[in-house]
Amino acid sequence: MFFSSSPITRSQQVPLTIKVKENQKRFPDSQILSELSSSATPMGFICCLLLSTFLCQSWALETPSHMEPLTRELLESAKEVELFEWMRGVRRKIHEYPELAFQEHKTSQLIRTELDSLGITYKSPVAKTGMVATIGSGAKPVFALRADMDGLPIQELVEWEHKSKVDGKMHACGHDSHVAMVLGAAKLVLARRAELKGTVKLVFQPAEEGYAGAHHMLQDAALDDIDAIFGLHVLPSHPTGTLSSRPGAMTSGSGRFAATIQGKGGHAAMPHLNRDPILAASFAILALQQIVSRETDPLEARVVTVGFMEGGEAGNVIPESVRFGGTFRSSTNEGLYYLQERIKEVIEMQAAVHQCTAKLDFLENVTLPYPVVYNDEALYEHAKKVGEILVGETNVQLFPQISGAEDFSFFSLKTKATLFGIGISNETLKSNQSTHSPLFFVDESALPIGAAFHAAVAISYLDSLVVPQ
Repeated sequence: MFFSSSPITRSQQVPLTIKVKENQKRFPDSQILSELSSSATPMGFICCLLLSTFLCQSWALETPSHMEPLTRELLESAKEVELFEWMRGVRRKIHEYPELAFQEHKTSQLIRTELDSLGITYKSPVAKTGMVATIGSGAKPVFALRADMDGLPIQELVEWEHKSKVDGKMHACGHDSHVAMVLGAAKLVLARRAELKGTVKLVFQPAEEGYAGAHHMLQDAALDDIDAIFGLHVLPSHPTGTLSSRPGAMTSGSGRFAATIQGKGGHAAMPHLNRDPILAASFAILALQQIVSRETDPLEARVVTVGFMEGGEAGNVIPESVRFGGTFRSSTNEGLYYLQERIKEVIEMQAAVHQCTAKLDFLENVTLPYPVVYNDEALYEHAKKVGEILVGETNVQLFPQISGAEDFSFFSLKTKATLFGIGISNETLKSNQSTHSPLFFVDESALPIGAAFHAAVAISYLDSLVVPQ
């Protein structure tokens, strides 16, 4: 999931054309991550993050002299009609048959078929329905490109030839286009395999939408050797082909919770004989809001939202229990774990004040809390230079830190990582509807830029790495 509230102006949209040939018609390691998911202290998080950083091999970056011609050549190749139509076809096939988290069986089979046709080796399954493909010798350094694959439980309302054929399911976050762009990048990298100064891995990841698929991918040894990883997400708020990101924190961290307050039910006419869980839950919900308003630095973004409350069926009966829950978010990982700790304390104490008991569930068996996506500054600067060559300096913008969450964050705990956004907004195509909307639509003319961006970042990064003496 991904969104932006700061679009680039229409005047900055990148003019896109598809190049044709002359004879054609124009057109963290797993233990650290496991500990993080259950850690409740900011200090524990900081120690784990520092440890994971020291565990990674250190490289120095030097800008290769041929980065500009390489990037332009990759873009020209990506714009050739044959490659463009192939990427578009892959994207549309996936779009027609969206699959939810850890159910991406047809999508996975389609990707494997395309990889087989290209002669690219891969390990499958990884995290149930994912896979990791390898281009190059397998030697270090190893640079990874990530594409998430899952759809959403949304009924598509866009009427077009390749509308979802699965009732109640839709690719409403652009993951179908992410797969197409990484497969397009695979073709571009494969054509330069003999020149690679290392290895490129393609990470096809399931279950980004709420089920921490990235975390589960990292439990597999196939990703133990990666030195850096790059991801790209479509942005319907930004004009087609423009790029956007930021160094450091890019998203917020996000978690979920559910609480059950147990009281003693009975007749509403005799409340003194009962223990009212509705009253206890009401006070708890009000008290939760004070965590943000009275315990948080007003210059730091945090959110605690209660999204549902269930309890009682009759107006003259005090129920036995009340269940409620919601989400909590923070612009820092330290803040996220503080919120989790305080939510537990506040609800349990408010229940006790009203002579009830409370049971908290942070749903970690269903979905882990998502940490903040933290973009490595050196890798961000490298990708930014590549992007400026591709689309021009004015079309690579600084992205605001957002309150949304993305499980790419788990990769950023493991290794050097950077996530960029690519604009797909085109008023004529009505591809300016937000992600997770039944009206979401993708301007497919962004696919060549996305493919070239992936490939150029990976190849030039490997070219630029120098092992410190």
